[in-house]
Amino acid sequence: MSEGDNPPLAAATLARVRESFARQTMMATFAARIVDIGPGFCRLAAPIVPGARQQQGFGHAALTFGLGDSAAGYAALTLMDEGIEVLTVEMKVNLLAPAAGARLVAEGRVVRAGRRLTVVTAEVRADGRAVALLQGTMIAVPAAG
Repeated sequence: MSEGDNPPLAAATLARVRESFARQTMMATFAARIVDIGPGFCRLAAPIVPGARQQQGFGHAALTFGLGDSAAGYAALTLMDEGIEVLTVEMKVNLLAPAAGARLVAEGRVVRAGRRLTVVTAEVRADGRAVALLQGTMIAVPAAG
């Protein structure tokens, strides 16, 4: 069920991650989608739509951050048990270059998974050029509802 070159996830985990992503209205607003997913890894992509640009026409840092944060969070979620979700505890972003181009791609990875806290990283690229690096911590929380 996995896409790309990552090892497959259990079908139930893949479905849980996709269902969670579908509930993220901000990612829907940005027309983001899951491109690839595997254990401890998630790649998201989003077009740099007119409503997500800053005053000079580049992709806004909020789009860059949001996509990177979500990719890192879903990378962490792939390693979590059923009934658990993740929240961002903290996230640092280094903006390396303007997000110039048509599309952003964020690759999130787990650096170290713990029982409660998971250290993550993400790289965001615009048309293949690195525009941001993120590093942060996710916390495991009971799933809502």
